[in-house]
Amino acid sequence: MHRTLRAALAACSVIAAAACGGGNDSAPLGPLPNAATGQLEVIPVTDNRHIQGPISYPRVPPAGGNHAPAWQNCGYYDSPIPTEQAVHSMEHGAVWITYHPNLPKDQVNALAQLARGQSFVLVSPFPNLEAPVIATAWGRQQKIASAKDPSVTEFVRQFRAGPQTPEPGAPCTGGTGSPK
Repeated sequence: MHRTLRAALAACSVIAAAACGGGNDSAPLGPLPNAATGQLEVIPVTDNRHIQGPISYPRVPPAGGNHAPAWQNCGYYDSPIPTEQAVHSMEHGAVWITYHPNLPKDQVNALAQLARGQSFVLVSPFPNLEAPVIATAWGRQQKIASAKDPSVTEFVRQFRAGPQTPEPGAPCTGGTGSPK
C-alpha cells in the first residue's frame, strides 16, 4: 500500500473513532489545523458536580470535571484565575485559552484581543504549561506552539458554546472576576 493511502486510511480511522461518540462527545464540526505541538485531544469527562474548595485535577489545565459553584466571567485576565471557576465556565460553553507566563507580549496581546472580541472566551496565564498555549473546551484540548497559530481561532470557532457544552445557554457573565 502506498504511504499516502495508508496515511489517508489512518486519518479516516481517527475521524471515524472520534465521531462515534454520542451526546456531548460529538466530534468537531470540521478538521482543525495541525498545531506545531499537538493534535486535538478528546478527553472523557466523568464528573460534573459543584464542589466547595480546592479540587485536584489529573490534567492541567483540566478539560472538565467537578468545579466551583461560581463560574469565572469570560474575558482576558493578566494573572492566573481559579481553575475550579474556569472549569465551571467551560461547563457553560467557554473556551479557556491558557498561556505560559513567559509568552511574548505580542502573543499575549493577540490572545487578549481574541477574548475581548467575542463572548465565551476565557484567557489567562497558567504556570508550568506543557506548551506555550493550550486551548481547552469541555472534553477537548489542544496544545499549540504560538498564540498566532490559526489553530487557536479555529479551536474557538469549533468549540465556543459548541455541541460538547454540558449546560448550553448558561451565561459566561454574572459570575466572579473582572476581566481586563
